[in-house]
Amino acid sequence: MQGDRFAHRHQDGHVSLNPCARMGDVWARDLVRVSRDVTVLESGGRWAVAIPYAGLPVLAQFATWSRGASPPSGVDVGDWTGPAAGSWQTSMDESAYCEGVAAVREAIAEGTVYQANLCRVMSALLPEGDARDVAALDRLLASGNPSPHGGFLRLPEHGVHVASASPELFLSVATGPGGREVLSGPIKGTGRTEEELAEKDRAENVMIVDLVRNDLSRVSIPGTVSVPDLLRVEHHPGLVHLVSRVRGELRPEVGWQELLEATFPPGSVTGAPKSSALRIIRDVETASRDYYCGAIGWIDADSGDAELAVAIRTFWCDDEHLRFGTGAGITWASDASAEWRETELKASRLVEVASGSWKGGAA
Repeated sequence: MQGDRFAHRHQDGHVSLNPCARMGDVWARDLVRVSRDVTVLESGGRWAVAIPYAGLPVLAQFATWSRGASPPSGVDVGDWTGPAAGSWQTSMDESAYCEGVAAVREAIAEGTVYQANLCRVMSALLPEGDARDVAALDRLLASGNPSPHGGFLRLPEHGVHVASASPELFLSVATGPGGREVLSGPIKGTGRTEEELAEKDRAENVMIVDLVRNDLSRVSIPGTVSVPDLLRVEHHPGLVHLVSRVRGELRPEVGWQELLEATFPPGSVTGAPKSSALRIIRDVETASRDYYCGAIGWIDADSGDAELAVAIRTFWCDDEHLRFGTGAGITWASDASAEWRETELKASRLVEVASGSWKGGAA
């Protein structure tokens, strides 16, 4: 069983890890069932959700939910020993990535696309042993790289081991007296400092805001889609981002499947127009994104509320390997070497954190 590779060995020799999840300050335990079918949300319940960029979603219904900064009773946190710092490999080296940037710019020159997100996947062999718990990795990330939408999903029996330090809101749905409000917070534009942000970053953000507005318009009451926040600078560990907010009021008949079909994959990790960007991504990228650039979070199918992050700054255990994705948005104004450096900037701190060793206790 794949999940056994990531089990925790207790002092009495028993090996087990309970299914559980954290999404922000929300914790979930006591697994009820797991489904790969979004229509299961029509039956109600509260679900932890991990949606790969391509492939079937993972929906885990848990019976017990609570809020807090620390793991509640019933959530076991094992150990984490990451890969050796120098052992990471990449699906595209700098030369290949720069060639990919050139291919995207050629498509832009032809008028096929305005912007496309070009990503690469890093991987490293995990050490032998039981210290492979993504809940422990999550605590390490929360300490070394705090993020507003961080969390993990651990389903040992289903081979799902994902930990995210995402800074980006994909979709938040809140139910109020007037209906259901949906909010998205696309990130586009990255630098080490605010002074490094360029006009290219601002133009890229505006392009994606227009795409997200179009996506939300497909499921919102006409006239309700707005941009309450445009090009706000957010500071995160080691870098800054340009962040905007797009909101709408969902039409009463819109269900979860329709909402996800209208908005997924997230516009910030695809490009504009989205359909053309998806084709270019398939042609140029050399590795599957898997959970990277998908979505992770929770959906309360009883109340109609949800919070899903874009699964960037995200690790997942794949058999014997730990994997991590990093990318950059490519426009006509892109410099290939600068885009490569952006992917390095986004990856360097997190890979360093995950490659350390942590044996429990306060993170």
